[in-house]
Amino acid sequence: MRLWTLHPRHLDPQGLVALWREGLLAQAVLAGRTRGYTHHPQLQRFAAHATPLDALGAYLSAVQAEAQSRGYRFDAAKIDRPGARVAPITATHGQLAHEWQHLGQKLAARNPDWHAHWVAAAQPSAHPLFTPVAGGIEPWERV
Repeated sequence: MRLWTLHPRHLDPQGLVALWREGLLAQAVLAGRTRGYTHHPQLQRFAAHATPLDALGAYLSAVQAEAQSRGYRFDAAKIDRPGARVAPITATHGQLAHEWQHLGQKLAARNPDWHAHWVAAAQPSAHPLFTPVAGGIEPWERV
């Protein structure tokens, strides 16, 4: 499971679809609808939020909006709490840099055309739910 801190605009089509599916899985885990993945490190920052399902709803809403801007039809009805207004989650610059490098490696291998788009972006931007702050890679990240 990878719930990117990066803005979904940086993801290629395969990555965006995977993020949507993994976000829906994360939502099911936090809502108690599945027994798997309950201790997955990617969920820690959502589980620690004052309103975890609202935070995940805000996260998925931004993913769905990016998909819609590309002409994809991600079903917004699958979001338990769409467009919830929640306090942002902090994310370190180190985490963003780590994910940026990780994404670059993935794109170079699976989608060279999108990799060129990624290179042109030059710098990562965060998903709208996250506010970048100083710091290294997050403790929950598996390096």
